[in-house]
Amino acid sequence: MEQLIPIASKLQDVLGAVGQNTQLDLPQIVVVGGQSSGKSSVLEALVGRSFLPRGTGIVTRRPLILQLFNTRNLDTSTEEEEPGAQNLNPHGTTADNSQEWGEFLHAPNKKFYKFHEIKNEIIRETDRSTGGNKGISNDPIRLKIYSPFVLSLTVVDLPGMTKVPVGDQPENIEEQIHDMILQFISNPNAIILAVTAANTDIANSDALQLAKAADPYGNRTIGVLTKLDLMDPGTDASEVLNNQLIPLRKGYIGVVNRGQKDINEDLSIRDGLMKEEAFFKHHPVYSRDKHLLSKCGTNTLAKTLNVILMHHIRECLPDVKNRIAGMMTDVQSELEALGNADEGMSKNALGGTLLGLLSKFANNFASIIDGRGGELNNGTNSRNLALIELFGGARINYVFNDIFAPSLMSAGPFDGLTDDEIRTTIMNANGTRRALFVPEISFDILIRRQIARLEQPGIQCVDLVYEELQRIAMQAEPKELARFPFLRDRMNEVVSLLLKRCMAPTQIMVSNLVKIELAVRNA
Repeated sequence: MEQLIPIASKLQDVLGAVGQNTQLDLPQIVVVGGQSSGKSSVLEALVGRSFLPRGTGIVTRRPLILQLFNTRNLDTSTEEEEPGAQNLNPHGTTADNSQEWGEFLHAPNKKFYKFHEIKNEIIRETDRSTGGNKGISNDPIRLKIYSPFVLSLTVVDLPGMTKVPVGDQPENIEEQIHDMILQFISNPNAIILAVTAANTDIANSDALQLAKAADPYGNRTIGVLTKLDLMDPGTDASEVLNNQLIPLRKGYIGVVNRGQKDINEDLSIRDGLMKEEAFFKHHPVYSRDKHLLSKCGTNTLAKTLNVILMHHIRECLPDVKNRIAGMMTDVQSELEALGNADEGMSKNALGGTLLGLLSKFANNFASIIDGRGGELNNGTNSRNLALIELFGGARINYVFNDIFAPSLMSAGPFDGLTDDEIRTTIMNANGTRRALFVPEISFDILIRRQIARLEQPGIQCVDLVYEELQRIAMQAEPKELARFPFLRDRMNEVVSLLLKRCMAPTQIMVSNLVKIELAVRNA
């Protein structure tokens, strides 16, 4: 069961590498909280190292998907332990830095053994995507940390909620962060870690408010109270920790992180964990109640999250497995339609494949024009399209008979001519003579003008047919052509150039037909 978390982490890596993060809702822990609520301190305490950027304003400006791997579980020589029984070993020190290291998905095959270098890499990667002036981005940074002092977890750190934009942040920065957080916590398989400072009113907690929007009944939300040591003297968080104020199905856990003074004095996190342990043991309220004491401490938080995530993955595993099977079936069907790739094909075989693809394209093109597009074997799109709208050659027929022909018929013999223009033309044709009948030359002048007006509908018809032929060329592509993107682009380019080359002579022919009618009139 301990291997469930690494398996889920590996699935996340695979989906992230192929850009399919949203295709499969994998179980993970999503950390939510306002600025200065202690989110970063909680994550660093879980790892036991300072590796997150710190400062004023929004420091976390991209989602950080943090995957923790316990290296003791990778050592087969150690004895098997009960799930959740590992200890963070806050008293231990690491003389050999090679025991702990980090890896980024965007920097494969590179290990970071110094955690300040991990911090600098997070800053560089954030600035690369968002700029150096407080911009935010939905694109996550993926970090793996291997250590014998951590429990296997997958945690997503999100930007803290803010109200006022700074730097080059847009005016709707609050709305953008709100939408980003909802995008992650709306995943029905996500565990929401709602971080709230204990020295503030929990009823006004932004984290709990957002968690309630995605998880109304609190079934997958666990609350974390930070800064218990900063509460006013004489007060405590026992009512919240006992799940009496705002009930959550998974309850609350209280922690004490390093203060700003500890950070300035470079107090190590493991020393901070010892300080936290002493705080709870000597506190007049928490130390008296063993049940309450069992809900306190970073060690308790890590073990609780590890167990919750393992059981949650086990519950979600059947559905995830079915969805993966469905995705694999779809991909396999697509691969079979594309054909088998054979890198050892000879030049003759490649030439035969090329000729076959071109022949299939030509046959598909002719079939679509002839009205047999619904019988193509290159997928269901053509068949579906043939049922809901005019398709292929029928569209060209529609252009000729329903667009071009009505435009010709709608051109009346007197359109654009006024009685004054007709009278003036007749008088000009008479010259100095006065005629009893209408001179033929006036008819010639007027009819030439009307015949010339037929050229524009003909040119427009050519343009419409050209557009339809381009669409047919796209619909005639064999599905196997997707295996060869460069060939596909080149073929589209050649077909487009050919159609363009044919369009100019066609337009000239239309103009010549009109000129012929102007030159020889049928009396």
